[in-house]
Amino acid sequence: MSYPDPFEDKSPWDVPSHQTTTAKKETAPMPETSRHLARFKIGFTLKAGSGYDAEWLTPTVYGDTAEDTARAGAALLNALKAEGLIDLTAKAADYTRSQFKGGAGGTGPKTFQNGKVVPKTPPAVAGDDCPHGRSLVEKANWAAMFCNGPEGGKCEPLWRQKDGGFKAK
Repeated sequence: MSYPDPFEDKSPWDVPSHQTTTAKKETAPMPETSRHLARFKIGFTLKAGSGYDAEWLTPTVYGDTAEDTARAGAALLNALKAEGLIDLTAKAADYTRSQFKGGAGGTGPKTFQNGKVVPKTPPAVAGDDCPHGRSLVEKANWAAMFCNGPEGGKCEPLWRQKDGGFKAK
């Protein structure tokens, strides 16, 4: 394939195209009823549960009068139930959720202590008798669990050991 020389004096739009054009297909005119805009509209939201992960059906009904639109809405809802579309949607959503492997587990709610975010709860330590609770402090090369009690009444800190557990020194 060769490309036109961009430095020529003639414009590529001046040259007739060598491509053959295909005949356009005749399309049937749209029915007259589809060109009519309905005056009334009812949108339904059928939500299967209260959570964000629940499936939704959102059918819409149009009509020329409020009565026609209401009758069409009732007929639509009855048809959705009679034909089993609502149940089928719930089953399809259950199947889809069962196939989802998911990524990493979600993080728990963050807590604040001393004006800082504490992202995770400290691990439980066997034999720890601190009644005040402990806060985990992790730095680059050490970690410790400090007592949350008042100054002067704090328990001894627990330091991370090589095996990953915590122990008082």
